[in-house]
Amino acid sequence: MTVKVAVLTGFGINCDRETAAVFEMAGAKSERIHINKIVNGEINLDQFHIMAVPGGFSFGDHLGSGRLMGNRLRFGLREQVRKFVKDNKPIIGICNGFQVLVKMGLLPGDDEVSFEQTASLTLNDSGHYEDRWVTLEFDDNSHCIWTKGLKRMRVPVRHGEGKFVTNDKKLLDKWDENGQIVVRYADPNETYPSKSDQLLPYPLSPNASWRNIAGVCDPSGLVFGLMPHPEANHSTWLGATWTRENLEHGEGEGMAIFHNAVNYAKSKFLVNEG
Repeated sequence: MTVKVAVLTGFGINCDRETAAVFEMAGAKSERIHINKIVNGEINLDQFHIMAVPGGFSFGDHLGSGRLMGNRLRFGLREQVRKFVKDNKPIIGICNGFQVLVKMGLLPGDDEVSFEQTASLTLNDSGHYEDRWVTLEFDDNSHCIWTKGLKRMRVPVRHGEGKFVTNDKKLLDKWDENGQIVVRYADPNETYPSKSDQLLPYPLSPNASWRNIAGVCDPSGLVFGLMPHPEANHSTWLGATWTRENLEHGEGEGMAIFHNAVNYAKSKFLVNEG
């Protein structure tokens, strides 16, 4: 038996092949699926153990990044997505996929999977598209299954709307206490842990995201989204400094996220199916 991953595509998503590839590298079987095939009933999410919403420019970012694709999922796949979460199956959204999950209300989310939007991702304070490498720091105390055992990681960002905000700042404390603020931008020169609510200077924080938030999970720890691209550092030779560090060819830092999810799905589903 093999872990099956549904990698959504269509309407401007353009990181689906890389996202499918990293899950294959982690030992799963990926299938790139146009979202319309699920909406139209040709394919059902029940057939899969993991769902991924990759990066790109869904619907050309019209009306805001991720807004239209988020509505497509919220209204076209509402019950299928809710059942997927209630069945304890992991979901990840990367970059535009993170924007989609936030704007459809799945992240930071709630126990009822109500799809009520409580946060957003808005224009970077720099006023332009950011394409650079960043250092991420993970919350050791988070229950997120995607980030288990992770401390720091270097990955690129590629976005124009990555500033995480909410219209109710009290929710930031709630999410922090719940372990839902999973990953933040960090200063690589500071020792771990360096968690701080004080805004890091640009470009350590490429977008001025509140509390340096780079990614969050839902209350279950199964739904995870982040603005940076871990799939873009799947091999050491993709790293920005790999020649200077004399690294051997091998897996890149970003692969740990996908291994965590695949291993979780194996232990949760394949044992029972077997």
